[in-house]
Amino acid sequence: QVQLVESGGGLVQAGGSLRLSCAASRSIFSSNAMGWFRQAPGKEREFVAADSGSKGVIYYTDSVKGRFTISRDNAKNMVYLQMNSLKPEDTAVYYCTARRLVIARNHRDNPYWGQGTQVTVSS
Repeated sequence: QVQLVESGGGLVQAGGSLRLSCAASRSIFSSNAMGWFRQAPGKEREFVAADSGSKGVIYYTDSVKGRFTISRDNAKNMVYLQMNSLKPEDTAVYYCTARRLVIARNHRDNPYWGQGTQVTVSS
C-alpha cells in the first residue's frame, strides 16, 4: 500500500524552528527519491527540498538554502525536514512526496503525496 503521512507542523514565531516528519510505507521508501513541497493559500504548490536516497543527491529551493535540511532514516522509512530561522513567508501546508529516482520540481510530475501538515510562522 502506498502511504505517506506527515507530522510535526504547528505555530511558531519568526526565527524559531520546527522539524517535519514523513512516515513512508516501505514500498515507497526503498525505491524512491523523497522530497518536500509546500503550498501557501492562493499559491501553487512549490518545491522545497529533495533527497534522492541512494544517489546521494540533495537539493533545495533557493529561498530555504542554509535554513532547511532534509534527511532520511532508511531503517525507519522516515524523511525529515528540519526548518530553522523560520520566516512568515514559510507559512504553508507542507507535503511529503515520492518519485522514482529523482523528485521533479513540478509537483504534477510526482505521483505520491501525503495529506500535508500546516506550518504557520507568526511575525
